[in-house]
Amino acid sequence: MTFTPRVAVASLSGAADAAWARRAAPYVGCAFLGGVSLDGPTREAARRLVDRDRSEFLPDDPVAFVGAQLDAVADLEVRPSVNVRTTTLGPLRQVARVCAGHDAVLEVNAHCRQAEMREAGAGETLLRDTDRLCDQVAAASEFATTSVKVRTEVEGVDLPALAAALETAGADWLHVDAMDSEPVVREVREACDCFLVANNGVRDRATATEYLEYGADAVSVGRPSDDPVVLRRVREAVDAWFADREVTA
Repeated sequence: MTFTPRVAVASLSGAADAAWARRAAPYVGCAFLGGVSLDGPTREAARRLVDRDRSEFLPDDPVAFVGAQLDAVADLEVRPSVNVRTTTLGPLRQVARVCAGHDAVLEVNAHCRQAEMREAGAGETLLRDTDRLCDQVAAASEFATTSVKVRTEVEGVDLPALAAALETAGADWLHVDAMDSEPVVREVREACDCFLVANNGVRDRATATEYLEYGADAVSVGRPSDDPVVLRRVREAVDAWFADREVTA
C-alpha cells in the first residue's frame, strides 16, 4: 500500500485532525493524523503535556475518535494514516482493526521525545527497546498496514539495524525523522525494503529531492503542513523528480 503523489503531511500532536488533512489534500497523497494516546500511561502523559500548554488529542474514547476522524476523511483522495502512542497492545489492536476497516495505515509512534511520554515508556523510548517496539509492530500488523515513526540521532540506537528488525516484525512503512542526519536515510534504505517516508526540514525542491536521492520513496512535511505555498512547492518538486526518472528509465 503506497500513495500518489509521494508527498505526505506528518502528524502534529493535537493539530493533525481531519480538517487539517482536508486543507492539505490538494497537494498530498497521504496524511498522518494524530498523534493519539491510547492507553492509561500515554493518556496521563498527554494530560501532563497539556498542563504545560502543549497541544494534544485527549478524547474520552480514543478508539472511537480514530474511527470518527477516518470517517471524516473518507471522501478525500488521500491515503489516511493514524499515528498512535501506547505502552500496551490491547488498544493498539483495537485501533488497528479500525484502521483496517477504513483502508488506513496505523503508525506506531517511536518518535515523540517529550519527557512525559518517554517516562511513560512510549515514543522515543521504544527505539531503545527493540523487543517491545517489535511486539507493537507485530500486534498492529495482524490487522492493518503498519508504519513506524522513528528518528535519527538517538544515542545508542542503530537505526538501520532497527529498521531491518521492524521489517521482520511486520512493518510495511518506515517514517524517518532525519533530524540533522539526512544520509542515514540511505543507510535505512539499504537495510530494509519497507516503503520509506523521509521527514524533517522538507520545504522546497532542494530538501525534498535530497531525501529522494538518498532512496526515500516519499517525503513528509511537518511544521509547515498547513502552509499551501510550501505544500505546492514540495509537490511540484516531487512530481518533477519522479517524472524525470520515468523519462530516463
